[in-house]
Amino acid sequence: MTVTMARKRRGRPVHGWVIFDKPLGMTSTQAVARVRRGFDAAKAGHAGTLDPLATGILPIALGEATKVVAKAMDGAKAYRFTIRWGEERDTDDAEGEITNTSDVRPARQDIVAILDEFVGDIEQVPPDYSAIKQGGKRAYAMARENTPLVLDARTIHIDSFDLVDIADADHATFDVACGKGSYMRGLARDLGLKLGTFGHISALRRLVCGPF
Repeated sequence: MTVTMARKRRGRPVHGWVIFDKPLGMTSTQAVARVRRGFDAAKAGHAGTLDPLATGILPIALGEATKVVAKAMDGAKAYRFTIRWGEERDTDDAEGEITNTSDVRPARQDIVAILDEFVGDIEQVPPDYSAIKQGGKRAYAMARENTPLVLDARTIHIDSFDLVDIADADHATFDVACGKGSYMRGLARDLGLKLGTFGHISALRRLVCGPF
């Protein structure tokens, strides 16, 4: 007797984009899984990873839309983020361990005076905790293993960098419009150093990703 095994259904052929407002604490992979289950879609992927700390626009492609994910990732992006002054962290955001501190807190006029230095084509060293590959291995994996890591500076493009608010001496909020490959954590780190202190991102929200 021949027994025929039924093939497990892998989802429906759903095609298109879901512009997901990713909540705090969720990974981009978890977001894709949630949307895929919700639509019972056979295939899904995301454009432009957001860290668990970040919220905001995460474009999720379903079906045939996954073929143009790279194009969406190449588009312009915009973010709003808050820098916490006086603390350097190994991840350049609030999830990391404090590695250095400073009593210096920059004044509004000092911040505004140097923002133009971060606009246009600038050189940026990606954070150690990033998905950049070195020797075939992700930088964040090497950082977690305490493997010596030296990442090269890359040219990125910043369209605008504006101070939005200063809630208190320890925190300032900014809006940034930028091109592909720009790390907001890197901007927070470098701006803090330029101002004679340390800085890391305590809150981050993506407002624009490509055409979305």
